[in-house]
Amino acid sequence: MAGQYPPVGGSTAAQCVTKVELRVECKNLKNKDVMSKSDPCAVMFMQAGGQWRELARTENVQNCLDPVFVTPLKVDYYFEQVQKVKVAVYDVDNKSHTLEDDDFLGQIECTLGQLVSQTPYITALLDKKGGKMGNSAITVKSEEMKAGSDKESVIFDFKASKLDNKDTFGKSDPYLEILKKAPDGTWQVVHRTEVVKNTLNPNWRQFTVSVYSLCGGDRDRELKIDVYDWDSDGSHDLIGGFTTSLNDLLKAQKQETSWPCINPKKKAKKKNYTNSGIVLLSSIRILTDYSFLDFIMGGTQINLTVGVDFTASNGDPRQPNSLHYLNPNQPTEYAQAIQAVGNVVQDYDSDKLFPALGFGAQIPPNMEVSFEFAMNFNPQNPFCSGIPGVLQAYYNCVQNVRLYGPTNAAPIIHHVARFAASAQQEEATKGASAYYILLLLSDGEITDMDKTTEAVVQASSLPMSIIIIGVGGANFAAMNFLDGDDGVLMTRSGQKARRDIVQFVAYRDFKKVSSTASAEELARNVLAEVPRQVTDYYKMRNIQPRPRPAAAAAAPPTS
Repeated sequence: MAGQYPPVGGSTAAQCVTKVELRVECKNLKNKDVMSKSDPCAVMFMQAGGQWRELARTENVQNCLDPVFVTPLKVDYYFEQVQKVKVAVYDVDNKSHTLEDDDFLGQIECTLGQLVSQTPYITALLDKKGGKMGNSAITVKSEEMKAGSDKESVIFDFKASKLDNKDTFGKSDPYLEILKKAPDGTWQVVHRTEVVKNTLNPNWRQFTVSVYSLCGGDRDRELKIDVYDWDSDGSHDLIGGFTTSLNDLLKAQKQETSWPCINPKKKAKKKNYTNSGIVLLSSIRILTDYSFLDFIMGGTQINLTVGVDFTASNGDPRQPNSLHYLNPNQPTEYAQAIQAVGNVVQDYDSDKLFPALGFGAQIPPNMEVSFEFAMNFNPQNPFCSGIPGVLQAYYNCVQNVRLYGPTNAAPIIHHVARFAASAQQEEATKGASAYYILLLLSDGEITDMDKTTEAVVQASSLPMSIIIIGVGGANFAAMNFLDGDDGVLMTRSGQKARRDIVQFVAYRDFKKVSSTASAEELARNVLAEVPRQVTDYYKMRNIQPRPRPAAAAAAPPTS
């Protein structure tokens, strides 16, 4: 029986920020100097509050029309945001930091998501009106800034045997701690296991610690492993321990390895003292913790499917109080949510063809109720071209279906899960090639809750995430249940989700009339967990990112 001990450190993950380096090369720049060649410098701007603000710049390269800049452009990357960037090239002939007097050689405008998902990003340089600057071209290569030891984790399987009994009534309740030696000579707890009650032969659950946290990347750094007897009053008794290093622990990669558990006080008092038990490391593995960008830069595609609730509880679309009322001056909450999330995710799908599905309506031509229909009414090809195509299909659908019910979400989840299952079957040959996101928008409580829970639990083992946005003012308590933040999601039969794949938010929490900021905040909240969900899935499957595609030779752009 496992007991509990307060965890080491907080359990709430900090907002994920990834540092990215962009390295820039140019070809066939225009020559703006009379007696020599241009002296180019690449400058990166990011849009904030509608204004372009300089973020970084490279060095100047003297007398060169084909520069390969050495100084990278460094920027914070957020998957859950649309980060609009501009890279402009100037011929810099003076030491002034201002650019007003420098000759403009061309620029590109795109999103940071495009740069990292399509690396190397090769395109023509444009003038300020969008026309090509002759044959000038630019290449931007992206690289995540992450220390090598930060990408490695150690997986431990510890147990112990014949530990000293510290309890008068019953047996010890042992737990294990790993500590590292700090620069000032003190010991810092790195990991603490769970408490195993009433046993002298505990078998602790497998756990993972990053190499960086464990030893800062120094595998010979001194570590201490201590075993305690847990007491409810907090006066935990030391059973014993030993000092070691990661390199020493790695001996268990070949076979189970053991160390005597020594209690210094008992050893000092008793001449015949041998140990207070044996600690055994059954197995140890070092895994590389690949990041979200490792997969994206290796070509993993994020496939978005949109699912929209067309049940009668949304109200008659012809009436202004309907959630599907098509007001020419104000998009519906459904449309705003589709655009907010779609604008972010579209950068990670190369073909930008998105399935758009509806549920809970009577559909033409026979006006039969359906819980899984193509919003463009083409079941053989439900794909829409870009987010504008999804919105157009939605607007057309609202005007051609009859809202009905009930709110059954399981069929659409199963629909996307079939594609995710197909991608999973191809992982042996194609690797981490495709991950699926279902954006599900609904105005009320899900009617087929048991079936929906089962569908989510089944999907938790697939390359798939589900984003649920509650539209309108209904009670969304059941949808919050699907978001596994309060515990592992479980079916009535006791089947547990393999991982947390659902993120739910209520649109009303971000609703500000005519506010772009609210849409951006909505996207940030619902997409923030996606990178972790992607990496958790591939770690669960022990799948590495695919090798980065070789850079294709860039054909000179035609004028």
